[in-house]
Amino acid sequence: LLFVVGTVSCTLFLAVNGLYSASDDVIELTPTNFNKEVIQSNSLWLVEFYAPWCGHCQRLTPEWKKAATALKGVVKVGAVDADKHQSLGGQYGVRGFPTIKIFGANKNKAEDYQGGRTSEAIVDAALSALRSLVKERLSGRSGGYSSGRQSRESGGGDKKDVIELTDDSFDKNVINSDDVWMVEFYAPWCGHCKNLEPEWAAAATEVKEQTKGKVKLAAVDATVNQVLASRYGIRGFPTIKIFQKGEDPVDYDGGRTRSDIIARALDLFSDNAPPPELLEIINEDVLKSTCDAHQLCIISVLPHILDTGASGRNSYLDVMLKMAEKYKKKMWGWLWTEAGAQSDLESSLGIGGFGYPAMAAVNARKMKFALLKGSFSEQGINEFLRELSVGRGSTAPVGGGAFPKIHSVEPWDGKDGELPVEDDIDLSDVDLDDLGKDEL
Repeated sequence: LLFVVGTVSCTLFLAVNGLYSASDDVIELTPTNFNKEVIQSNSLWLVEFYAPWCGHCQRLTPEWKKAATALKGVVKVGAVDADKHQSLGGQYGVRGFPTIKIFGANKNKAEDYQGGRTSEAIVDAALSALRSLVKERLSGRSGGYSSGRQSRESGGGDKKDVIELTDDSFDKNVINSDDVWMVEFYAPWCGHCKNLEPEWAAAATEVKEQTKGKVKLAAVDATVNQVLASRYGIRGFPTIKIFQKGEDPVDYDGGRTRSDIIARALDLFSDNAPPPELLEIINEDVLKSTCDAHQLCIISVLPHILDTGASGRNSYLDVMLKMAEKYKKKMWGWLWTEAGAQSDLESSLGIGGFGYPAMAAVNARKMKFALLKGSFSEQGINEFLRELSVGRGSTAPVGGGAFPKIHSVEPWDGKDGELPVEDDIDLSDVDLDDLGKDEL
């Protein structure tokens, strides 16, 4: 009997853990099937990116299932466990849960769904998007999914972000470049190359946007550029090689879908990216622009310069810089301020009551924060950030629900602090005997 009860509990736990099951009308999407199901489909898709531990996602689940059942055979409704499949969430810029995206005529340009979280609102938005899609097709504006072969032969827009390289242009572009290059060596007659082409083209556009051009996707016709083909020992098609400054090229042996290619490109980007800048909060713009641009911004409040001197402050900043390097793949923002310089900000983050240095991690989109409770050391901060990175740790709303007024201050000059200079009092003309009488 105990065994049976245990089995039932485990089953219930697993069902809750995944939020969706095969018996729902919601289609579970993963990096393995996403490209085939969504990107190569002619259907309109609504896709929810969720995390099983997220309360808002759990509340959305019954509504999402209801909408999926109502839209069955009309609009496809899917769900991605983006906590489990972080590469897929990252590919579509998912920074919070749940995030809902609409994949319409142009599958490479998904739209964010900003509507209500009820099944009625979701169905209304789906039908509205479907109407737009059908009207576009009717007017001939939407060409649908075009084949890569056509774009490579015509030099069309699909392939605009793939850089064509030749024997003459390869070295000056790739060798000694500070950027990372993923280069496909192809033959025009090769069937596998033709299948890869639209994936490579779509990935090139996404990678260019997400890495700001720091990872480049290129193509070499190895039947024409035989010097390159010979130099790199190209014996089969397509062959993809990764070129990084100061290193020998390595073969890319990952999957051939755009999501696989993008995931590898983003890994290469984060491996090669410098650590994020550590900025002093000297005005409102520094705080807002950093926190708005990143999923989390890590804010440290360091002791007053008179309490630590320059060497003490620099040792705290060094700890932050090491942590910024360690967690650079997370693409977080990093900020610091001096105790007392931004007292309103300290109050809104519950800092100041238990001493300095202090640290808070803020999600500006949700206006929630978590406080470092351990030591302000590599070990203490690492434990704090590791918990946050897996979605654990207690959070609280930012006081007032928004960032308070930020005061403009002079940036730290890197020197030890100086006590305020008091006015010198010239006592030469004062009769000290008279002063004594007055006091008596």
